[in-house]
Amino acid sequence: MNDSQLLRYSRHILLPQIGIEGQEKLLASRVLVVGAGGLGSPAALYLAAAGVGTLVLADGDTVDLTNLQRQILHRNNRIGRPKAESGREALFEINPECSVIPLPERLAGTRLDDEITAADVVLDCSDNFATRHAINRACIKYCKPLVSGAAIRFDGQVSVFDPRQRDSPCYHCLFPEGQDVEEVRCAVMGVFAPLTGIIGSVQAAEALKLLIGCGTSLAGRLLLLEGLTMEWRSINIPRDPGCAVCGAM
Repeated sequence: MNDSQLLRYSRHILLPQIGIEGQEKLLASRVLVVGAGGLGSPAALYLAAAGVGTLVLADGDTVDLTNLQRQILHRNNRIGRPKAESGREALFEINPECSVIPLPERLAGTRLDDEITAADVVLDCSDNFATRHAINRACIKYCKPLVSGAAIRFDGQVSVFDPRQRDSPCYHCLFPEGQDVEEVRCAVMGVFAPLTGIIGSVQAAEALKLLIGCGTSLAGRLLLLEGLTMEWRSINIPRDPGCAVCGAM
């Protein structure tokens, strides 16, 4: 690190669990954030500010006026522009040393595989089960840790699915694909603006811990937040030995 970086990241370096070695790991890391909306916004901002070297921001949508209530990456003057491009501008402003690769597309197939293969950690900040399951399958296939978050109305949840740990469940263990699971969207049900900031920030914290190799991750646990009472619950998630995605590992 140069003198400017030592100063910029000094408050991280002062932490014995991070130090210079941990900060250098962040500077050398590559993180994929799928979704530049309510969850992806705070997650990406904190990852960039913390010194992640390369941040890939994937989102196929454009900025809409209704997004601005909670999607803090974006601004009024960027309405109509691709969210990935808008996000790159915001992240450059907070840390020009972070290399941001905008992907204004919905990742799928080989494109999703390629980006997950290249990433050290993947953040699922998407808003639909099809994308979530596709990300989970690719993370299991390429043995990449996945930080998954969700927020709707006043309820939020976050967990880590880490196939590098033999006893860690995957997203499919928790929400089996094909089951009759109700899918709700912010556009229909609404979402409390700060809730997305809280959950997205937790996702960033879990990703940074994984990259540095400090602390204990949420692997094997589901963290639930009830925003109206501001009560947290932690639920243990067992790995399903018969899981169609990770059961054969």
